[in-house]
Amino acid sequence: MKRKVEILDSTLRDGAQAEGISFSVEDKLAVTKLLDELGVPYVEAGNPGSNPKDLEFFRRASELSLKNTKLVAFGSTRRKNITVEDDANVKALLAADTEAVALFGKCWDLHVSDILRTTEQENFAMIADTVAFFKSKGKRVIFDAEHFFDGYKANPEFAIKALEAAASAGADVLTLCDTNGGCFPNEIYEITKTVVDRFDVAVGIHVHNDGGMAVANSIVAVEAGASHVQGTYLGFGERSGNANLSTIIPNLQLKRGYICIPQDCMNNLTPAARSMAEIANIRLGRGEPYVGRSAFAHKAGMHADGVLKNSATFEHIPPELVGNQRRFLMSEISGRTAVLERIKHFCPQITKTSPELNDIIEQLKRMELEGYQYEGADASFELLVRKLLGQVKPFFKLGYYRITGEKPNTTDYSAVATLKVHVGDKAQTAAGEGNGPVNALDKALRSALCGFYPALSEFRLVDYKVRVMDSKQATAARVRVLITSTDGKNEWTTVGVSSDVIEASWLALSESMEYKLVCENAKPNQQID
Repeated sequence: MKRKVEILDSTLRDGAQAEGISFSVEDKLAVTKLLDELGVPYVEAGNPGSNPKDLEFFRRASELSLKNTKLVAFGSTRRKNITVEDDANVKALLAADTEAVALFGKCWDLHVSDILRTTEQENFAMIADTVAFFKSKGKRVIFDAEHFFDGYKANPEFAIKALEAAASAGADVLTLCDTNGGCFPNEIYEITKTVVDRFDVAVGIHVHNDGGMAVANSIVAVEAGASHVQGTYLGFGERSGNANLSTIIPNLQLKRGYICIPQDCMNNLTPAARSMAEIANIRLGRGEPYVGRSAFAHKAGMHADGVLKNSATFEHIPPELVGNQRRFLMSEISGRTAVLERIKHFCPQITKTSPELNDIIEQLKRMELEGYQYEGADASFELLVRKLLGQVKPFFKLGYYRITGEKPNTTDYSAVATLKVHVGDKAQTAAGEGNGPVNALDKALRSALCGFYPALSEFRLVDYKVRVMDSKQATAARVRVLITSTDGKNEWTTVGVSSDVIEASWLALSESMEYKLVCENAKPNQQID
């Protein structure tokens, strides 16, 4: 029988402590629904005693019809030298009205003496009193043993006594925390196994990634007997982040046979990662295991040929198990088989014997000779092929664009773009102000086209890169511009090359919009004044 591992996601609490992350109440509700759809059993949604935003979230959370997820309110044990009933933080935790609470308490004598500045016995009483109070209220209590591993290495007797205080008061889970994130897997395994062997209570693991080993440390803790794993879905969190659940879950469930989430939710791992990144307003790392765009991407011809013959030759799992997909990167080192396989995703009628295949490969080589790069610009490659096959008619044609700029003084903008585009027999002029010429051009083009193609209002640029092709040419050198865009559901990259950085940007920008319209199979609204 497969052993179950209970997952607690702390994206909304520990993850929200990451630099650059700020969730609104609406964001927190959206993340909760996302994790519920993924089948995550527990979501640690915030500290109601620390800020009014979390209190508001817990108030509104009752509106959610959650099917798989139970919310967890997070807070500390009572303060020193007061009763648990009089502690404001305890009252706020109780007011959150969640089925479960996560309580953190000190397990390192250094923190008791230097931070709390109280006695060891008072610290143990703080833990026991608070756990017992919430158990008396019918709550499931998860005790987060803060700094447990560092505390155990410094004073094992003290750290164990802290756990005993929580366990004797009725804690349902003893979560061992590597709060500073500096432990090695062998330390995590040995100490976790010691705790598992000593206590009848379920043992959990909560580790940070300061040493780059959070995922490995979480997995070895499970192998040592832990049955509860905490982390954040994309690994972001305080300092270097938390254990990444988007990696831990498939590692445990697909590689080790544990049950973390419902099996029919596994293929939602990648879509959930993309949605999470969108809500958090961050880029999902291409190289993220399992869920990144490059996780199953193949560039070398030998790799592509091997995968097509037997995917196990260069892939550790089939990508569809986690909702991802295999990608073949187009470049001068791509083999004929890889090019064909990439084309078949959108033009399945092309075969090895199709005369068009030779034309496509030759055009690919010519474009790359000019400085184009398609390995990271799948959208531009698809448009290139579709145009060669006569499948794409121009959605719009440029009449002209003009860019003016000045050093900002009192204005918020440094550039203004005016342009004229033709859509069928209609012409539209527009202007845009922006922080630089490319931003201004983007706004002007969007303004000109959204009336014809409302779908363009859904998309935005998320990344812009410029690469100088030949630095010896100095300011006359050709440049390659890569633009990544998203509509909130999908992400695509386009490329433009020119000796003029504005023109290169225009080529990539216009193709990004063109690709969106191809995907939407858009028809122009000609009722434009």
